[in-house]
Formats: sequence, C-alpha cells, structure tokens
Amino acid sequence: MSNEVIFFGGFTVFTIFVMLLDLGAFSSRKEHVVKFKEAAFWSAVWVSLAVAFYFFLRHYGYLVHDVSDASHLQHIKDRYYPAIDFNGDYTRDLQRFQNNMALEYITGYLVEYSLSVDNIFVFILIFNSFGIRPKHYKKALVWGILGSVVLRFIFIFLGAALIQKFDWILLVFGAFLVYTGLNILFKKEQEENIDTKNHPAVKITGRFFNVYERFVADRFFFRHKYDKNKLYVTPLFMVILVIAFTDVIFAVDSIPAIFSITKDPYIVFFSNVFAIMGLRSMFFFLVNIIDMFAYLKYGLGVLLTFIGIKMLAHTWLHDIGFTNVHSLLVIVGILAVSIVASLLFPPAKEEPLEKEPSHRKKTR
Repeated sequence: MSNEVIFFGGFTVFTIFVMLLDLGAFSSRKEHVVKFKEAAFWSAVWVSLAVAFYFFLRHYGYLVHDVSDASHLQHIKDRYYPAIDFNGDYTRDLQRFQNNMALEYITGYLVEYSLSVDNIFVFILIFNSFGIRPKHYKKALVWGILGSVVLRFIFIFLGAALIQKFDWILLVFGAFLVYTGLNILFKKEQEENIDTKNHPAVKITGRFFNVYERFVADRFFFRHKYDKNKLYVTPLFMVILVIAFTDVIFAVDSIPAIFSITKDPYIVFFSNVFAIMGLRSMFFFLVNIIDMFAYLKYGLGVLLTFIGIKMLAHTWLHDIGFTNVHSLLVIVGILAVSIVASLLFPPAKEEPLEKEPSHRKKTR
C-alpha cells in the first residue's frame, strides 16, 4: 500500500471522526435545535481545520503524493502543476511545489465554500417541503452531506481522469460556467417549490424500498409492529437522499470551477471536503441572517463568470503573468464587494398589505 493511499485513508478517517463528534455520536446529548452560538462554534472549528490544513500542505504537502526524490517530484509537477518553474535545486523546488499546492487548495476551498451558500436556500426549501422538525435538521444535514461527499469523490476523480485524457474538456467547463454565471446575474427570481412525491430521488427510492409515509421520531428505517418482516424507509431518510442528490447537482457548477484552479484531484477533493463538511454548521449560522446578504447571489454569478473566462483564456492569462495569487485576490474582492454592498445598501423591503380592521371581520 503506497504512502499516498495511507495519507488519503487517514484524511478520510479523521474527517469522519470530526463529523461524528459534531453529530454528538460520542455523547449522550439528545437531538436538539441548533442555536446560533453552537453553530458559530462549529463553523469556527471547520474553518480553523481548513486553514490548518493549508499550513500542513505548505510544510508536509509532499506526503499527499508520496514525493521522495527529484524525479518523482518532476513527474507530479508535469502531471498536475505544469505552470511551476523549477530551478534544479530539489529542496527549493519541493518548497515551491508545496507552496503552490497550498495556495491552490485554499483558493479552491474559498470558491467552494462561497458557492455552498447557495445550498442553504435549497436546504431550507427541502426541510419546509418535507415538513422536517428543526430538531432533526442537524442529523439530516450531517448524513446527507456525508452522502454527497462520497458522490463528489466519484465525480472529482472521474473528472480528473477525463481532463488528463481530453484537455478540451476544460473549455467545455469554462463555457458552462460562463453560461451559469450570466444566468444567475440576469435570471429573474421565481418562487421555487419541491414536489416531494415526484422528486427523482424519491421516485427511484420508492422502486427499491418500502416507503413509510409518516415520520418515526429521528429514525431512518422502521419495522411496523404488525409486519416485522417488512423494512420501511422513513421520510427523514428520503430527505437525506434528496440533500445528497441536490448537492451533486450543485457540484456540476462548483467542481469544474475548482478544476480551473488546480488539476490535482486530491487538492480538489480536500478543498471540497472541508467546504462541504463545514456547510452543516454554516447552515445554522446563516439561516437566520441570510437575508442580510441580498447581493451575494450576484457576487456568486460574477465569480462563476470570472472562473469560466479564466478557464477559456487560461493560456493567454498564463502568458501575461496572471497567477493563482491574482485569482485569489480577484475572488476575495468579488465576495467582499457583494457582502459589503449587501450590508451598506440593503434592498428596500416590500410593505406588507394592511390587515382588514378587526371590526369588519365576520365572526363565526
């Protein structure tokens, strides 16, 4: 077993452990409504872990690909980091390689974490459509997001294999991101609804499992006392599948966006995992204040458009000296402007319709 596989396995085990700790698997605390203070704490934990991993890559990034000598380093550089210039000094080249890897990781993490904000609106819609109680939000989100991580793993490494074989796929990704970004900027807002009975994830599950139409506390599976031989899945389990399915749909935008920053599938996966695992706590942290950031959606549209153009004009940008540091500064600038604009120039709220005077209401 290679050191690369061992490192990847250790990272996965660590992530699952922190996720279970977050879920409360090692404590006797019952399910509860997550308050702002708890959400802020876990948001800080996940962001701190993500930043700590950046510094880990700067000093120990060679462990990711098990780099042991100059020839192996050159091989990894040619495969995933062709833009790095080596000068023949192995020690300096290795440090330059690790610094670039760390920079691509933190840029990808920032992009993914920003695009994840869009998921919050959809998660709220899912919970409302299925009638999930607030005290079950946490469990549904953690397991739903864990499922999405597995699906993203497949998506990322499949995408990386295709990019390695067909360079023109990056141009397709770039055009798609430009289209998506412009669509966000110019599409009129519409009232969205989820048809819980005809959702693809629900219909597919219904073909292979018995679906119990009522909630059974916080359980995912259920055996009826009058029919012990039949196993049912509960609506809460269906919600987990819908969350995972929905997140993969969002990944169609976000994963190509990160491939514009790095071609290294491991860095794409690491940045995705930290961003997505932090999404659960961010949901509870932002759910009550998300309306304050009215222009963030437009900022994300500009962000996707910029990344798409960067993919389409990658060769030209490289020739004029546009580096990942410049990309990071542009991304931070776009997000900062959209957030500051939302706080300084909030859109006017619609005035509620006046209620009918009480003396004119008919009494029963």
